[in-house]
Amino acid sequence: MNPIDRDLDLTVALFPGQGAYRAGALAALWERGADAVRGTFEVVDEVAKERLGQEVSSVLFQPSPPSPATLLQQAPDTLQLGIFATSVATHRLMTGSGARPSLHMGHSLGEVAALTCAGAYDLADATAVLCERISVVRAHDRRGGSLLALRCNRSRAERLVALIDHAGLVLAVDNATDQTVLSGPADAIGTAEAIARQLGITATPLRSPHPFHNPLLAGARRELAARLGAFERRDLAVPVYSPILGRFYRDGDDLADLLALHLVTPVGFRAALTALHTAGAGTFVEIGAGRVLTSLAEAALPGVHTVAPLAGRDDEAGLAAGADALRDPWSRLTVVRPVTAPAIVTDPDMAVPVTTGPVTITPFTIAPEAADPVAVTVTEPGDGQAAVAPARVGEVATSVTSAPADRDELAGHVRTLYAEAMEYPHEVFTDDVLLEADLGVDSVKQTELLSRLGDRFGLGAPPSGLRVADYDTFGKVVDFVATGVAGGAFAEGPAVR
Repeated sequence: MNPIDRDLDLTVALFPGQGAYRAGALAALWERGADAVRGTFEVVDEVAKERLGQEVSSVLFQPSPPSPATLLQQAPDTLQLGIFATSVATHRLMTGSGARPSLHMGHSLGEVAALTCAGAYDLADATAVLCERISVVRAHDRRGGSLLALRCNRSRAERLVALIDHAGLVLAVDNATDQTVLSGPADAIGTAEAIARQLGITATPLRSPHPFHNPLLAGARRELAARLGAFERRDLAVPVYSPILGRFYRDGDDLADLLALHLVTPVGFRAALTALHTAGAGTFVEIGAGRVLTSLAEAALPGVHTVAPLAGRDDEAGLAAGADALRDPWSRLTVVRPVTAPAIVTDPDMAVPVTTGPVTITPFTIAPEAADPVAVTVTEPGDGQAAVAPARVGEVATSVTSAPADRDELAGHVRTLYAEAMEYPHEVFTDDVLLEADLGVDSVKQTELLSRLGDRFGLGAPPSGLRVADYDTFGKVVDFVATGVAGGAFAEGPAVR
């Protein structure tokens, strides 16, 4: 795929998961009565007390707050809720100071906070979602288990798992080129730790109450999906990329099913960092306590700018630095290049999804409500000359290919777009090839491609009543676009060949 050429540094808000707790984080702001902190924890407390019979703030903000180890042993539910509430409060503090991240990305449990701060759930419902997750996993994880971090790459970790050959031991997280995480029952994790040390691999048990991202939780996944269906989700105000799904969340997604899928699906954080960096992300800010995720970003992507606001002694100074890093100088115009990432195909009868070939996901963009016009030039190599025009509020500047001289030239442009999007050779796109039957271009992907063609040739969006099934061959698509080019906009009726 030829990415859009532009000099734009996308900013990423990283939401950490298990282990992202530092005793005393946000305590000074809590004592001062900061609305973002007090308001967040009050809602979380109310829902948690109703559903789990416990509060969070009275534990985290006591004069001598407990250590992470103590919380894990004595109150693991409070620990998870505290991690979530800290991230939400941090996000509120920073956006209140002008932070406007280009997109969000969560790590494991952190995806709940990433989605919540992007507007998918209101805070009370999001807290209830997390409480359901806690209750369901606790009820189904009767064997117990945990996580083990290894200082080795994915390939070596997979060989270790194969050597032990335990049905419950899996590679759960690929964090970096030299950091992976195994998940499994306590006995299998103990064996893995002992063998890893014998092989010279640094092995560190992680603070986790359950063997997350493991087929052992398949029963919990099914029940959680059913329970979460009761919560109303809303459209996202900020794009959210999932290292578990390997793509951006879409407004049409069934969040109940996908959040439940997290329990049994591995986390590809290293691949996600690479995908976003390829798409133009150069600044990463940790929205939570500690610096686990920003350290991973630094290791995977040398030279990127990172900020961990709650990793030092002065939370307020850290939050100011984080908000400044997320204050996009290009905020009057946001252009997001498409990201190629693995597609996830799920089968309701399977505990773990099957990874298929790569697909292209294009996140949406959000523009502020008021700004002066900004002149922008955007080009796409090999696809003609880009238009140069002032980009106004709410608009995203994209390249517009000049009208082709004839059908053959037009077919060449369309062929290039389809070949790059589907990663097929140009030669397969003959007039009579069946897009879905022969090449696997389903209706969702076909609609996306037609929208991109509309942008490419200045035709606008496809008609609302369009039946993509009417354009089942590549030739029909070319003729459909040709009709639109001739008329200046997409036609209402199907092309005929």
